[in-house]
Order: sequence, then structure tokens, then C-alpha cells
Amino acid sequence: MSRQWTIGAAVALAALVTLAFAQARGGDPPALSQEPGAGPVGGTRTQPIRFPHSTHAGDYRIDCQYCHFSAERSVDAGIPSVASCMGCHTVLPGRSYPEEVEKLRGYYNRNEPIPWVRIYKVADHVHYPHARHVQAWEKIGAPSKEVVCLECHGPVPELDVLEEVNQPLSMGWCVDCHVRTEARRDCTVCHY
Repeated sequence: MSRQWTIGAAVALAALVTLAFAQARGGDPPALSQEPGAGPVGGTRTQPIRFPHSTHAGDYRIDCQYCHFSAERSVDAGIPSVASCMGCHTVLPGRSYPEEVEKLRGYYNRNEPIPWVRIYKVADHVHYPHARHVQAWEKIGAPSKEVVCLECHGPVPELDVLEEVNQPLSMGWCVDCHVRTEARRDCTVCHY
């Protein structure tokens, strides 16, 4: 019985390794998750507030990490509290979408968090610690913190409302970056 289990485990491992290398060589990226707002599955998602990244990160050049405050020190990048948004929008009506600022005020007055729909999500068997990536890019001499975020998230300062992922988020895409930046590529870096 134990020999059959060993053979079965070896076959399963070989299949997984073959799939991983096929993805690393540029195979089609898999659907990452079926949960709402995750990965490139199922088309666009509508956010509760039309938040124009092109205005905030583009026109006003607000650093990504002002709103995504824990990207430098945590696994998750974080999302701003309603109070953080109201820090500016107490006095700014919002030139592009004033009706969206009114929605923001509604959440603030009701003391409710904004129920943002998650856009970026890697597969459940992958670990993507934001802090490790931000720190690594800074170490290899990225010209600015903005470049660090744009490397994975794309030209966010040029985009209006993020409704779907504009990056493949496949294993091959990540491995290509690790090769280019001479980062570790053993399995346990991302699969632990």
C-alpha cells in the first residue's frame, strides 16, 4: 500500500511540475479564482465608488503607498479608510465625479467602510507578500516608489476606474520577472 501511495504521489508531483514549467514558458494564464472581484475571471466588476486613479495618482501624483499604506511592511497593500479619503474630500468636492464624493460622504456619515471589490488576486496556492516585493525593487534601484507599483500593476496613474486586472498574473509572468531581476526562483519562494 505504501509503495502505491509513493508512486501516486510521484506521478502527481510530476504533473504539477510539468504544468508549472508549461506556465513558466508562457502558456495561457489560468483562471485564478472564481470569487467575486478576483483575478481575470468573468469580465469587469463595478466598484461602489467611481475612484479615478488617473486623477489621484496621475494628475495629483499622490504616491500609491499613501492610500495603500501597508505595501512596504505587510503581505497586503491595504486600502484607505473612509476617514483618510475624507481628509481631502471634506473640502474638495471632486472635480471629475462630485456625485461619487457624495457617496463617500454617505459612507463616512454612516461610519461604514467602503465595500471595495477586490481586483488583484493571485491563486490561493501562491503567496505574494507586497512588502518583500516593494523592498526588493527599492534595493535593485527602481527610480521611484511609483515604478515599484507599476511594475506589477501596470499604468495605474493613466487609468480611470480599475475594474479588471490588466496583467496576466501567471506563473510564467512572475518567473520572467524573477529571472530579469535575478531574484530567487526556487518553488518555496512563492509556494510555501
